Amino acid sequence: MKKQLLVAGGGIGGLAAALGAARAGWDVRLYERAAAFSEIGAGVQLGPNGVRCLQAWGLQQPLQSVAAFPGRLQVRSADSGKELAVLPLGPTALQRYGAAYATLHRADLHGLLLAALTRDTGTQLHLAQTVERFAEADGRVTVHTSRARAVTGDALIGADGLWSRTRTGLLGADPRLPGTDPRLPEAVAPRVTGHLAYRALVPQSALPDALRTGQITVWLGPQLHAVHYPVRRGELQNLVVIVQGPAPQDLVRWDQAANAADLEQALRRTCPALQDLVRSVSATGGASDGPLWRLWPLCDRPPVPAADAMARGLVGLLGDAAHPMCPYLAQGAGMAIEDAAALERALAQAHLAVPLRLRRYALERWQRNARVQARSTRNGRIFHATGALRWARDLALRLLGQRLLDMPWLYRGR
Repeated sequence: MKKQLLVAGGGIGGLAAALGAARAGWDVRLYERAAAFSEIGAGVQLGPNGVRCLQAWGLQQPLQSVAAFPGRLQVRSADSGKELAVLPLGPTALQRYGAAYATLHRADLHGLLLAALTRDTGTQLHLAQTVERFAEADGRVTVHTSRARAVTGDALIGADGLWSRTRTGLLGADPRLPGTDPRLPEAVAPRVTGHLAYRALVPQSALPDALRTGQITVWLGPQLHAVHYPVRRGELQNLVVIVQGPAPQDLVRWDQAANAADLEQALRRTCPALQDLVRSVSATGGASDGPLWRLWPLCDRPPVPAADAMARGLVGLLGDAAHPMCPYLAQGAGMAIEDAAALERALAQAHLAVPLRLRRYALERWQRNARVQARSTRNGRIFHATGALRWARDLALRLLGQRLLDMPWLYRGR
């Protein structure tokens, strides 16, 4: 009989985990708390390391049909508007790393994974059900869902995001989740970074010609930065502006409609080119799938400290449930997809007991994830630098731009 994997969470990480496990010969049951599979309007950057995983799953053609493939990454000063550095992408990335650098609408990436899962596997998808707790006994793991159902399987993967209940059950309770002991140490909760991300997604056709783009542009300024790039075959433009400020009180309900006036006030000292872009985006009214500007208070966790922080016994963690990170390396989705590919390899080792398979998964992944988390945090400090550090950053980018921006250790992957 096939082994059965239970997956908590139906986001990008959960769908990728289910697809990898099914390819490894496991039956999969996935539980998603939302009543329907959907993703909010936002962009995702996927480096060659993540794209190669999709290629291995036979998803190159679906990716080609929904993604954009920027020709280069440009870094500019948010104060002066001057170019600081350029990294060629497009054919250069393809030649160097064997895969392109892609930018996608998050819903499109989610959709192509879901389509592959429903078309090519017998995965059972259960909506409007949250995995609330689990217990191991007699070599099996039983989960209890929000519909008061108990389901038993051979392993459980928690891909239920930043506020993961699976992580809570595996590594310790989180004082910010309802029903947990408020006396528990704050160290088990996600860290509030003090950075706020304003995100918008607009049709390129609604923007002036001069503001449409086929590249990734990063603007660096004191205590802020902005990123914009094409998604959905270049039809839409995704814009993210990250500023420093106090987070809203309700972090669990972290995605909120944002006020464009607040954003424009935060950018009042930046160059006219960046301000014109933000005002033009605001004037479009946005895409059709929600409010124009959304506000995301950014949280993360310290780097993964050891393999047993990603898997213990019959339970493993994947994606943001294991290693949430800020978007300063653009690798959140990439690391979740890499996790799923590693999980596939581990689960396919039928000669090993299930706990050893999950242990191998964690041993393969934890150090790489920790390195990416640490580099992302470091980038956040560099992007938002002030004073002498900011001056040194800009000089280094002018002198060594491509060498600093290219990351073979990351993009070559495993």
